Amino acid sequence: MKTLKGLLTAALLVLATNAGAEPMVTFTFDSPEQEASFHKLSNELRCLVCQNQSIADSNAGLAQDLRTEMYEMLRAGKTEDEIVEFMVDRYGDYVMYRPPFKAQTVLLWLGPMIVFLIGVYYAIAFIRGQKKNKDAGQMSDEEIKRLKDLKAQGRDLK
Repeated sequence: MKTLKGLLTAALLVLATNAGAEPMVTFTFDSPEQEASFHKLSNELRCLVCQNQSIADSNAGLAQDLRTEMYEMLRAGKTEDEIVEFMVDRYGDYVMYRPPFKAQTVLLWLGPMIVFLIGVYYAIAFIRGQKKNKDAGQMSDEEIKRLKDLKAQGRDLK
């Protein structure tokens, strides 16, 4: 009875996990060059709803739509440059993994370096502050001599 219940549970789990899966779309190309262009573009263009995934790697609905649109444009005879231009016009430079360096994308290019340099600055400042605190706890030879003199005189040092 336990094995039947276990098998039934396993079967229901398999059915439940496959119920929401979307069928994988396959594309047929007229030439190997068309297929190579499709793969190149789908790896160079970013999925706009995923975190750092190309549209080739993403299973998001938008990525699937973009792959289909790219496929149709390639079949219609559009070049890679025309497809990239269309995507940039429609979605902006963010759709490209390597956007061009211009005023609108300067933060994409320089932002990581700026954040890194700010981190280095604060790390150096922290280390210098720790060194100053360590030095502040040490007494000079003159202070040690004065302390010994005060102790010798019998003064309370509280």
